[in-house]
Amino acid sequence: MLEASPLGDGWTLRHEGEALPAVVPGCVHTDLLAAGVIPDPFLGRNETEVAWVGRREWTYETRLAAVPSGHEQTDLVFDGLDTAAEVRLDGRLLGRVRNMHRSYRFDVTGSSGPLSVRFASAYAEAEAVRGKTGERPAAYAEPYQYLRKMACSFGWDWGPTLVTAGIWRPVRLERWSTARLARVRPLVTVRRGAGVVELHVEVERTRVEAVLTLEARVGDVRARGEVTGTKGVVRLEVPDAELWWPRGYGEQALYEVELTLLHGSAPLDVWRRRVGFREVVLDTSTDAHGTGFTLVVNGERLFARGVNWIPDDVFPSRVTRERYRGRLRQAADAGVDLVRVWGGGIYESEDFYDACDELGLMVWQDFPFACAAYPEEQPLRGEVEAEARENVVRLMPHPSLVLWNGNNENLWGFRDWGWEGRLAGNSWGEGYYLGVLPRVVAESDPTRPYTAGSPWSGSWAHHPNDPAHGTHHSWEVWNRRDYAEYRSEVPRFVAEFGWQAPPAHATLRRALPGEVLAADSPGMLHRQKAQDGNGKLERGLARHFAVPEGDFDRWHYLTQVNQARAVAAGIEHWRSHWPVCAGTVVWQLNDCWPVTSWAAIDGDGREKPLYHELRRLYADRLLTLQVRDEGLVLAAVNQSARAWSGVLELRRMSVTGELLGAVRLQLAAAAREVGIVRVPGELEPSGAKEFLVADAWGSPRSSEVESGGRLRALHFPVADREIPYPRPGFEVAVGPGTVTVTARTLVRDLLLQADRLGPDVRADRGLVTLLPGERVTIGVTGWDTPDADAARAALFCLEPSR
Repeated sequence: MLEASPLGDGWTLRHEGEALPAVVPGCVHTDLLAAGVIPDPFLGRNETEVAWVGRREWTYETRLAAVPSGHEQTDLVFDGLDTAAEVRLDGRLLGRVRNMHRSYRFDVTGSSGPLSVRFASAYAEAEAVRGKTGERPAAYAEPYQYLRKMACSFGWDWGPTLVTAGIWRPVRLERWSTARLARVRPLVTVRRGAGVVELHVEVERTRVEAVLTLEARVGDVRARGEVTGTKGVVRLEVPDAELWWPRGYGEQALYEVELTLLHGSAPLDVWRRRVGFREVVLDTSTDAHGTGFTLVVNGERLFARGVNWIPDDVFPSRVTRERYRGRLRQAADAGVDLVRVWGGGIYESEDFYDACDELGLMVWQDFPFACAAYPEEQPLRGEVEAEARENVVRLMPHPSLVLWNGNNENLWGFRDWGWEGRLAGNSWGEGYYLGVLPRVVAESDPTRPYTAGSPWSGSWAHHPNDPAHGTHHSWEVWNRRDYAEYRSEVPRFVAEFGWQAPPAHATLRRALPGEVLAADSPGMLHRQKAQDGNGKLERGLARHFAVPEGDFDRWHYLTQVNQARAVAAGIEHWRSHWPVCAGTVVWQLNDCWPVTSWAAIDGDGREKPLYHELRRLYADRLLTLQVRDEGLVLAAVNQSARAWSGVLELRRMSVTGELLGAVRLQLAAAAREVGIVRVPGELEPSGAKEFLVADAWGSPRSSEVESGGRLRALHFPVADREIPYPRPGFEVAVGPGTVTVTARTLVRDLLLQADRLGPDVRADRGLVTLLPGERVTIGVTGWDTPDADAARAALFCLEPSR
């Protein structure tokens, strides 16, 4: 039987002739940090102080003891090496590698002695490849497109430039005899109510003549197959299989598959994975609105409620199973049902996809190409195909994986970013996205759809980012316009859009110790990686609010409000146009360090107000007021499996609390559909002093916000800076685990910044608007000494424009 022994202990890292303790899996930066050689690059402006690390060569060393006899072959297996490295055992070269996204196996039978892995500088390797292939354009100056490494380690408009190296995934010895399972490719389908698992197996042999058989089981279902040469197939059929569903549509049924390679009756190797039975189709048919892009799972057409995922740490080896599960649990709790693994990062670990399987989070997986023209010459072309084949097969068992995507923004970049003229006939990656990758997916994983890129209109017959065709990235709004302009178009699928805001106050305090915080203080500017990011923040703020001068706390609060408002403007509009628009994928869920960014969860794991707003925006039922050609309408977006009916109350009110008009209507929205109600003309607010409140009731009324089954939508006809808000009046009461606020006036966008009460304190909700007489109870965890004055000091809301 194959025996595996981890080789994580006993490694050292060579630095200036000294052997420092090394953690494997890990990376150079984390080892240097642990040894006190470098400061924490996440604090202050230390990022620039450690830039030298990426320019050096680094060597990891250990000693491989003599392996006991008893097996015919011993393999040294690296699950991940970052990136360009030379592996030697007892002075003998085992191999040279140049791809972070692949695993490597070396025959070390009968060998022992010093084992070393020497990493070249990623800069030097990339520049050498650039010298062979020629220059290619990119969105950023760093040479990330010339080697198969996590692109965002070279810096992004939200990420630090921390180019590391190391043994970033586990390493082990595998000892085996006769044969081993080299590759298992599970095709999982549903046919006539039965779950079908077809296991396509490749084996590696030491004995060509050995008769090998395969034995597989799923639950009580068993099947056998023969190995012919190095290949074999086993097919299992599970009658009346329970289906795997995305969250909100059903349960996440998972089945364990076990495959055993046998020589006679003796087991040689075992492969175990969990699978889920479901069918996935991507509907890209044409209609009166253009070309659709709708995911269909088990026959159910879905509006995808998505978020973009970046590596959760710029040093991915630090992301544990528990951290993956916690972050993805946050996503699921916010109503998310799709996570797009963005192409400037990595293929994540099994822990990530396991959690998505269990949580019902669909995964859209980019191949790692982002915002650059990629050479198609060697040595890259062979690496790309080998990497794709390995990772497609590795991730195939996961039912959560529903879509393969060729790249991020490269097809768009070719057309719009001035690349076409600069390339002068050179390759730039099109052959990967329209050739190599779809072929690999079709040959290896025909159970899942593939799309060439995001954005992509489906063919060159349309502009790659045409909102009427396929996927669309909406960045003109953030870059140049007011977020109200999200409502000017209805894309078929919005795969990226977003708005920036700074991280939580406690996150800034930890990351910038001792700094007097200001929007343009040195540490804050260092954490603004976007081009003219602060200018865009300020211009976006000024369209809606009076920009506070010299008041950081107020600026911090208002920019976070603006982020939540901007994302809400887009999602409410696009969801109300289902099924023409079939999904939104917010940029972005998470951060890889403490930074001002588009994230809903900051680099320390704290939820911004946007996170809590997503819980409302991505709920099965959403109430929203929208201005259409025919006037003001209320859209009842019902993504649940049950029809939605209830009482709808519309109230036209003044900002001083006076009721100016009201009507009660019946609300009805069929399952998975949107119900539209025209707001009576006499209830449409006019001018700066009026607004409309829409409440949908499922049970008797209450003054407690969101109790009694109520959903609410608000419509203010003018920008906040024009509204004569009253000076907010409210009372605060605290109890064990609660802060209760009772409004005496209109209180708009009340926010408890719980981290101001203590770095570990969390609130269970974000922004809330209270009418006079209403109250809200905010759940608070991690606060051991409740104090009403402290709670009041941590509460923010909109105030009259000064």
